[in-house]
Amino acid sequence: MALSIRPVTLDDAPAIRDLLNAIDTIEIGRPETDLNEVAADLRHPEADLARNSWLAHEGGELVGYGLLWDDSGAERIDVDHYVLPGHDAAAVLLFDLMEARAAERARENGAGRAVVHLHLNIDPTLDTAIITGRGWQRVRRYQVMTREVSPEACPVPVPPPGVTLRPCTAEADRRLAHELRERTFAEHFDHQPQTYRQWLDDLDAERFDWSLVWIAAVEGLGDAGLLVSRNDRESQGWISNVGVVEEARGRGLGGYLLRHSFAVFAGLGRDEVGLGVDTRNASGALRLYEANGMGPHFSVDTWEVTLPVRRAGV
Repeated sequence: MALSIRPVTLDDAPAIRDLLNAIDTIEIGRPETDLNEVAADLRHPEADLARNSWLAHEGGELVGYGLLWDDSGAERIDVDHYVLPGHDAAAVLLFDLMEARAAERARENGAGRAVVHLHLNIDPTLDTAIITGRGWQRVRRYQVMTREVSPEACPVPVPPPGVTLRPCTAEADRRLAHELRERTFAEHFDHQPQTYRQWLDDLDAERFDWSLVWIAAVEGLGDAGLLVSRNDRESQGWISNVGVVEEARGRGLGGYLLRHSFAVFAGLGRDEVGLGVDTRNASGALRLYEANGMGPHFSVDTWEVTLPVRRAGV
Protein backbone atom coordinates (compact mmCIF):
# COMPACT_ATOMS: atom_id res chain seq x y z
CA MET A 1 0.00 0.00 0.00
CA ALA A 2 1.11 3.55 -0.71
CA LEU A 3 2.90 5.27 2.17
CA SER A 4 2.67 9.03 2.54
CA ILE A 5 3.95 11.53 5.11
CA ARG A 6 2.74 15.07 5.74
CA PRO A 7 2.88 17.68 8.52
CA VAL A 8 0.16 17.82 11.15
CA THR A 9 -2.52 20.52 11.30
CA LEU A 10 -4.74 21.45 14.24
CA ASP A 11 -7.65 19.76 12.48
CA ASP A 12 -5.82 16.42 12.80
CA ALA A 13 -6.15 16.35 16.60
CA PRO A 14 -9.18 13.97 16.72
CA ALA A 15 -7.54 11.49 14.34
CA ILE A 16 -4.29 11.59 16.33
CA ARG A 17 -6.27 11.05 19.56
CA ASP A 18 -7.88 7.96 18.02
CA LEU A 19 -4.50 6.61 16.86
CA LEU A 20 -2.93 7.11 20.28
CA ASN A 21 -5.87 5.46 22.01
CA ALA A 22 -5.57 2.45 19.70
CA ILE A 23 -1.91 2.23 20.74
CA ASP A 24 -2.83 2.78 24.43
CA THR A 25 -5.28 -0.12 24.26
CA ILE A 26 -2.61 -2.44 22.86
CA GLU A 27 0.12 -1.34 25.27
CA ILE A 28 -1.71 -0.72 28.56
CA GLY A 29 -5.13 -2.26 28.08
CA ARG A 30 -7.30 0.85 27.89
CA PRO A 31 -7.45 4.22 26.08
CA GLU A 32 -5.96 7.08 28.10
CA THR A 33 -5.32 9.87 25.58
CA ASP A 34 -7.72 12.82 25.58
CA LEU A 35 -8.41 15.25 22.78
CA ASN A 36 -7.42 18.22 24.93
CA GLU A 37 -3.96 16.67 25.55
CA VAL A 38 -3.33 16.27 21.83
CA ALA A 39 -4.72 19.70 20.97
CA ALA A 40 -2.58 21.36 23.67
CA ASP A 41 0.57 19.87 22.12
CA LEU A 42 -0.42 21.01 18.63
CA ARG A 43 -1.31 24.58 19.56
CA HIS A 44 1.75 25.09 21.77
CA PRO A 45 3.36 28.42 20.83
CA GLU A 46 6.66 26.67 19.99
CA ALA A 47 5.14 23.73 18.10
CA ASP A 48 6.08 24.84 14.51
CA LEU A 49 4.01 21.99 13.06
CA ALA A 50 5.18 22.56 9.49
CA ARG A 51 8.74 21.58 10.47
CA ASN A 52 8.34 19.50 13.63
CA SER A 53 5.40 17.16 13.08
CA TRP A 54 4.60 14.21 10.84
CA LEU A 55 1.61 12.00 10.02
CA ALA A 56 2.09 8.67 8.23
CA HIS A 57 -0.73 7.19 6.16
CA GLU A 58 -0.79 3.81 4.44
CA GLY A 59 -3.61 3.12 2.02
CA GLY A 60 -5.45 6.13 3.42
CA GLU A 61 -5.21 4.86 7.04
CA LEU A 62 -3.40 6.88 9.70
CA VAL A 63 -0.72 4.52 11.05
CA GLY A 64 1.95 6.78 12.56
CA TYR A 65 2.53 10.15 14.21
CA GLY A 66 5.65 12.04 15.18
CA LEU A 67 6.26 15.28 17.06
CA LEU A 68 9.53 17.05 17.93
CA TRP A 69 10.07 19.76 20.51
CA ASP A 70 13.04 21.58 21.98
CA ASP A 71 12.95 22.61 25.64
CA SER A 72 16.71 22.97 26.04
CA GLY A 73 17.57 25.50 23.35
CA ALA A 74 20.78 23.50 23.02
CA GLU A 75 21.69 19.89 22.16
CA ARG A 76 18.84 18.10 23.99
CA ILE A 77 15.89 17.42 21.69
CA ASP A 78 12.73 15.43 22.48
CA VAL A 79 10.57 13.44 20.08
CA ASP A 80 7.34 11.46 20.26
CA HIS A 81 6.99 8.52 17.86
CA TYR A 82 3.84 6.40 17.61
CA VAL A 83 3.11 3.66 15.09
CA LEU A 84 0.60 0.84 14.79
CA PRO A 85 2.01 -2.71 14.82
CA GLY A 86 3.07 -4.12 11.46
CA HIS A 87 3.87 -0.77 9.84
CA ASP A 88 7.65 -0.91 9.97
CA ALA A 89 8.16 1.06 6.75
CA ALA A 90 6.21 3.98 8.22
CA ALA A 91 8.15 3.69 11.49
CA VAL A 92 11.50 3.82 9.69
CA LEU A 93 10.53 6.76 7.49
CA LEU A 94 9.30 8.71 10.52
CA PHE A 95 12.63 8.09 12.26
CA ASP A 96 14.54 9.19 9.17
CA LEU A 97 12.67 12.48 9.10
CA MET A 98 12.65 13.07 12.85
CA GLU A 99 16.35 12.36 13.36
CA ALA A 100 17.27 14.64 10.46
CA ARG A 101 15.15 17.42 11.92
CA ALA A 102 16.58 16.87 15.42
CA ALA A 103 20.12 17.31 14.11
CA GLU A 104 19.04 20.39 12.18
CA ARG A 105 17.36 21.87 15.25
CA ALA A 106 20.45 21.28 17.40
CA ARG A 107 22.57 22.99 14.73
CA GLU A 108 20.17 25.96 14.77
CA ASN A 109 20.76 26.11 18.53
CA GLY A 110 24.52 26.30 17.95
CA ALA A 111 25.14 22.80 19.37
CA GLY A 112 27.75 20.42 18.03
CA ARG A 113 25.53 17.35 18.39
CA ALA A 114 21.92 16.36 19.02
CA VAL A 115 21.12 14.25 22.09
CA VAL A 116 17.62 12.99 21.35
CA HIS A 117 15.19 11.41 23.84
CA LEU A 118 12.11 9.31 23.13
CA HIS A 119 9.69 7.71 25.60
CA LEU A 120 8.28 4.27 24.79
CA ASN A 121 6.18 1.78 26.71
CA ILE A 122 8.39 -1.10 27.88
CA ASP A 123 6.37 -3.36 25.54
CA PRO A 124 5.67 -0.95 22.68
CA THR A 125 3.84 -1.34 19.40
CA LEU A 126 7.10 -0.27 17.75
CA ASP A 127 9.55 -3.05 16.87
CA THR A 128 12.48 -1.83 18.99
CA ALA A 129 14.95 -3.61 16.69
CA ILE A 130 14.32 -0.68 14.36
CA ILE A 131 15.82 1.79 16.83
CA THR A 132 18.54 -0.36 18.38
CA GLY A 133 19.82 -0.76 14.84
CA ARG A 134 19.96 3.03 14.59
CA GLY A 135 22.01 3.42 17.77
CA TRP A 136 19.24 4.16 20.26
CA GLN A 137 19.69 2.85 23.80
CA ARG A 138 17.52 2.69 26.93
CA VAL A 139 18.82 5.14 29.54
CA ARG A 140 16.05 5.45 32.15
CA ARG A 141 12.77 3.89 33.28
CA TYR A 142 9.66 5.66 34.51
CA GLN A 143 6.65 4.13 36.17
CA VAL A 144 3.10 5.39 35.93
CA MET A 145 1.43 4.76 39.28
CA THR A 146 -2.22 4.97 40.27
CA ARG A 147 -4.44 4.56 43.28
CA GLU A 148 -8.18 4.44 43.81
CA VAL A 149 -9.70 7.37 45.66
CA SER A 150 -13.04 7.97 47.33
CA PRO A 151 -14.37 10.38 49.98
CA GLU A 152 -14.47 7.52 52.47
CA ALA A 153 -10.92 6.29 51.82
CA CYS A 154 -9.38 9.75 51.33
CA PRO A 155 -10.47 12.20 54.03
CA VAL A 156 -8.93 15.66 54.10
CA PRO A 157 -5.63 15.14 55.97
CA VAL A 158 -4.45 17.04 59.02
CA PRO A 159 -1.33 19.07 58.12
CA PRO A 160 1.95 18.34 59.87
CA PRO A 161 2.79 20.74 62.72
CA GLY A 162 3.71 24.20 61.45
CA VAL A 163 2.52 23.52 57.87
CA THR A 164 -0.03 25.61 55.99
CA LEU A 165 -1.35 25.02 52.49
CA ARG A 166 -2.71 27.41 49.89
CA PRO A 167 -3.86 27.08 46.25
CA CYS A 168 -2.10 29.05 43.53
CA THR A 169 -5.06 31.16 42.48
CA ALA A 170 -3.05 34.42 42.64
CA GLU A 171 -0.48 35.40 40.03
CA ALA A 172 2.21 35.92 42.67
CA ASP A 173 1.74 32.37 43.93
CA ARG A 174 1.88 30.98 40.40
CA ARG A 175 5.29 32.57 39.99
CA LEU A 176 6.35 31.12 43.34
CA ALA A 177 5.11 27.71 42.20
CA HIS A 178 7.32 27.97 39.13
CA GLU A 179 10.32 28.92 41.28
CA LEU A 180 9.68 25.98 43.61
CA ARG A 181 9.38 23.60 40.69
CA GLU A 182 12.68 24.75 39.23
CA ARG A 183 14.35 24.56 42.64
CA THR A 184 13.05 21.12 43.65
CA PHE A 185 13.57 19.47 40.25
CA ALA A 186 16.91 21.04 39.33
CA GLU A 187 18.88 17.85 40.12
CA HIS A 188 16.39 15.42 38.58
CA PHE A 189 17.39 13.39 35.54
CA ASP A 190 16.77 15.23 32.28
CA HIS A 191 15.18 18.29 33.90
CA GLN A 192 15.28 21.17 31.43
CA PRO A 193 15.11 24.59 33.11
CA GLN A 194 12.16 26.68 31.96
CA THR A 195 11.22 30.32 32.18
CA TYR A 196 7.90 31.17 33.75
CA ARG A 197 6.45 31.81 30.29
CA GLN A 198 7.64 28.44 28.98
CA TRP A 199 6.13 26.69 31.99
CA LEU A 200 2.77 28.40 31.40
CA ASP A 201 2.84 27.37 27.75
CA ASP A 202 3.52 23.74 28.68
CA LEU A 203 0.62 23.80 31.15
CA ASP A 204 -1.72 25.26 28.51
CA ALA A 205 -2.26 27.90 31.17
CA GLU A 206 -5.28 29.65 29.66
CA ARG A 207 -7.28 26.43 30.17
CA PHE A 208 -5.58 25.34 33.38
CA ASP A 209 -7.31 25.02 36.78
CA TRP A 210 -4.95 26.77 39.20
CA SER A 211 -7.01 25.71 42.22
CA LEU A 212 -5.37 22.28 41.79
CA VAL A 213 -1.85 23.63 42.37
CA TRP A 214 -0.83 23.98 46.02
CA ILE A 215 2.11 25.51 47.87
CA ALA A 216 2.97 24.24 51.34
CA ALA A 217 4.66 26.62 53.74
CA VAL A 218 6.63 25.44 56.79
CA GLU A 219 7.00 27.61 59.87
CA GLY A 220 10.55 28.90 60.01
CA LEU A 221 11.34 27.82 56.41
CA GLY A 222 8.68 29.57 54.34
CA ASP A 223 7.38 28.11 51.10
CA ALA A 224 8.88 24.63 50.91
CA GLY A 225 6.60 22.25 48.99
CA LEU A 226 4.61 22.16 45.77
CA LEU A 227 2.06 19.89 44.12
CA VAL A 228 0.85 20.50 40.55
CA SER A 229 -2.17 18.52 39.39
CA ARG A 230 -4.90 18.66 36.77
CA ASN A 231 -8.43 17.34 36.30
CA ASP A 232 -8.82 17.48 32.53
CA ARG A 233 -8.10 13.80 31.74
CA GLU A 234 -11.05 11.48 31.19
CA SER A 235 -9.38 8.44 32.73
CA GLN A 236 -8.08 9.89 36.01
CA GLY A 237 -6.99 12.88 38.01
CA TRP A 238 -3.32 13.53 37.28
CA ILE A 239 -0.46 14.75 39.48
CA SER A 240 2.21 16.37 37.33
CA ASN A 241 4.77 17.37 39.99
CA VAL A 242 5.40 16.89 43.69
CA GLY A 243 8.44 18.75 45.02
CA VAL A 244 9.84 19.51 48.46
CA VAL A 245 12.94 21.63 49.06
CA GLU A 246 15.85 19.67 50.51
CA GLU A 247 15.88 21.37 53.91
CA ALA A 248 12.19 20.51 54.47
CA ARG A 249 12.40 16.82 53.60
CA GLY A 250 11.71 14.23 56.26
CA ARG A 251 8.84 16.24 57.79
CA GLY A 252 6.01 14.39 56.03
CA LEU A 253 5.38 17.25 53.62
CA GLY A 254 5.32 15.17 50.43
CA GLY A 255 2.89 12.64 51.86
CA TYR A 256 0.64 15.42 53.15
CA LEU A 257 0.53 17.06 49.71
CA LEU A 258 -0.34 13.71 48.11
CA ARG A 259 -3.10 12.90 50.58
CA HIS A 260 -4.54 16.39 50.21
CA SER A 261 -4.71 15.95 46.44
CA PHE A 262 -6.33 12.53 46.83
CA ALA A 263 -9.03 14.07 49.03
CA VAL A 264 -9.65 16.91 46.58
CA PHE A 265 -9.89 14.58 43.58
CA ALA A 266 -12.25 12.29 45.48
CA GLY A 267 -14.41 15.30 46.29
CA LEU A 268 -14.47 16.15 42.57
CA GLY A 269 -15.93 12.71 41.85
CA ARG A 270 -12.76 11.02 40.66
CA ASP A 271 -12.16 7.36 41.47
CA GLU A 272 -8.50 7.18 40.38
CA VAL A 273 -5.43 9.40 40.55
CA GLY A 274 -2.21 8.83 38.62
CA LEU A 275 1.33 10.19 38.29
CA GLY A 276 4.69 9.31 36.74
CA VAL A 277 7.93 8.69 38.63
CA ASP A 278 11.55 8.12 37.72
CA THR A 279 12.29 4.71 39.28
CA ARG A 280 15.85 5.84 40.08
CA ASN A 281 14.83 9.17 41.63
CA ALA A 282 17.37 9.87 44.37
CA SER A 283 14.88 11.75 46.58
CA GLY A 284 12.92 8.57 47.38
CA ALA A 285 9.82 9.56 45.41
CA LEU A 286 8.95 5.97 44.47
CA ARG A 287 8.93 4.91 48.13
CA LEU A 288 6.83 7.96 49.02
CA TYR A 289 4.16 7.09 46.46
CA GLU A 290 4.09 3.43 47.46
CA ALA A 291 3.76 4.41 51.13
CA ASN A 292 0.69 6.46 50.20
CA GLY A 293 -1.14 3.64 48.49
CA MET A 294 -0.02 4.05 44.89
CA GLY A 295 0.83 1.03 42.77
CA PRO A 296 2.24 0.38 39.27
CA HIS A 297 0.02 0.88 36.23
CA PHE A 298 2.59 0.64 33.41
CA SER A 299 6.23 1.51 32.74
CA VAL A 300 7.96 3.65 30.13
CA ASP A 301 11.59 3.64 29.01
CA THR A 302 13.53 6.73 27.96
CA TRP A 303 15.56 5.94 24.84
CA GLU A 304 18.49 8.10 23.73
CA VAL A 305 20.56 8.55 20.60
CA THR A 306 23.39 11.00 19.91
CA LEU A 307 23.42 12.36 16.37
CA PRO A 308 26.17 14.29 14.60
CA VAL A 309 25.32 17.80 13.51
CA ARG A 310 26.37 18.99 10.09
CA ARG A 311 27.94 22.42 10.18
CA ALA A 312 26.28 25.14 8.14
CA GLY A 313 27.51 25.11 4.56
CA VAL A 314 28.91 21.57 4.78
